[in-house]
Amino acid sequence: MGLPGLRRLDHVGFTVPDLEEATRFLVDVLGCEYLYSLGPFRSADDDWMTEHLNVHPRAEVVENRFFRCGEQAVFEVFSYTSPDQRHAIPRNSDIGGHHVALYVDDLDEAIAHLERHGVRVLGGPTASKGPAEGNRWVYFLSPWGMQFELVCYPNGKAFDRERAEQEATA
Repeated sequence: MGLPGLRRLDHVGFTVPDLEEATRFLVDVLGCEYLYSLGPFRSADDDWMTEHLNVHPRAEVVENRFFRCGEQAVFEVFSYTSPDQRHAIPRNSDIGGHHVALYVDDLDEAIAHLERHGVRVLGGPTASKGPAEGNRWVYFLSPWGMQFELVCYPNGKAFDRERAEQEATA
């Protein structure tokens, strides 16, 4: 059995070095909608930050902003200060490495848009093979170096088509 009552992904949170720069990128380049802000949050005399957020007890969430990306995804973007804060951005190959994938209707048009805004696009579009055949994708970097990915599979992926065919004949 899985997690009782699980319905969907609610949001993705990440910490940025410059909240204003991140806001400009998310709103002006990606087209996210700014929703609201919270903070600051800190605890000067106990271990609440460690117990609840797994950060240094004197860490502070200066502000966190929420953005809607597309039709459903929400980004919670943090501005933290902490005595033990690290500034190295993990690569996909590092433990804790990650990327955020965004679905677009036209991959080539989306890449051209990013390039017009001076966004570093890594390599060119790649066509997936095997179960993901039908998908084209490309990685790009935010101004602070976080990895994002664009994906596009307008006719579905091979896995989806094969599964639909199996269900239709069952």
